[in-house]
Amino acid sequence: MNQRLIASSALASVLALGLLSGAQAADEKNKEKCYGIAKAGQNDCANLSGTHSCAGQSKADNAVEEWKYVEKGTCAKLGGKSADEAKKLAKK
Repeated sequence: MNQRLIASSALASVLALGLLSGAQAADEKNKEKCYGIAKAGQNDCANLSGTHSCAGQSKADNAVEEWKYVEKGTCAKLGGKSADEAKKLAKK
């Protein structure tokens, strides 16, 4: 009976992970990376210069190489830049 409980729990976990990854994938389709709008410590992942590789490690507000996910089509309205624009600004 104990093995049956373990097997049921494992199956439920696998099914839950599948549902979560599908929901996350759908969520990411409606978002885009927006550079230059992240506040210090609120970036979503690695920056363009490669000085860090994790979320929450930006040191300055609105640094051009840092990004956050935003709803598609809203980046320019927020004053942000695309990856190509940010790369050009970062080289200067």
